[in-house]
Amino acid sequence: MPVFKRKSKKKPDKDSVENSTMSLGDHLEELRMRLLLALGGLAIAFIICLVFGKYIIEFVKLPYAQVMTENIKSISSKDPNTFEIKEHTKLIVLAPAEVMISYIKICLISGLVISSPWVFYQLWMFIAAGLYPHEKKYVHLAVPFSAILFIAGALFFLFVVARICLGFFIRFSDILNIDRKWTLQYYVSFITHLMLVFGLAFQTPTAIFFLNRTGLVSLKTLSNSRKYVILVIVIVAAMVTPPDVVSQIALAVPLYALFEMGILLSYLAGRKSS
Repeated sequence: MPVFKRKSKKKPDKDSVENSTMSLGDHLEELRMRLLLALGGLAIAFIICLVFGKYIIEFVKLPYAQVMTENIKSISSKDPNTFEIKEHTKLIVLAPAEVMISYIKICLISGLVISSPWVFYQLWMFIAAGLYPHEKKYVHLAVPFSAILFIAGALFFLFVVARICLGFFIRFSDILNIDRKWTLQYYVSFITHLMLVFGLAFQTPTAIFFLNRTGLVSLKTLSNSRKYVILVIVIVAAMVTPPDVVSQIALAVPLYALFEMGILLSYLAGRKSS
């Protein structure tokens, strides 16, 4: 069977090389085991979310309810009563199964967010299986940061970016004098899709730090690639967000800031170890 080996800055001893060498079959078996463990954790979190799905939906609807309430108050000559606010902040459905599908989708994404520490642990343990022993210490640092950044990215979109985007869409429709009837399905798709996008985008500092500390990418290469990184970020933001400038900028700006954060962390770690 073919054997996978990787170069390292440090010269490992014979035992380290033997312990970090895995055959193709071993890699596939390790991948299968890690996937099963990750899916098992996700399944447990999904079941828990199904039980508390009603509260999760209300939580996800918070940006919409807040933006709609502010919009109603801003265009009304007098404060609307509670009934009017509730009526204007309700999402509608157009198909019999739409509520159930949206409910399951929200619970699935919420389960992924809740189980992200476990899922990222399995992912990094799979990566660690192909590393030298002296490099595996960076995996143990990456696991908690990956989970924290994923959750932070999802919540950053939900409570910061989502309100900005929804407010822009509402004001734009008001300018055009168009009545809004947003459906639960499209709202859930918009929110959950971008929660995942921002959660994954927030992995940038961890990925850069890991690549640098394992010797795969140097700080000089990262610093010299800024103009190309900006181009890639703009393209990626345009591809993974809805076709509106607000969402694209809201992703591109934090993504570049996270790239710079990754370079800074790598620089500080390099100075500390030198």
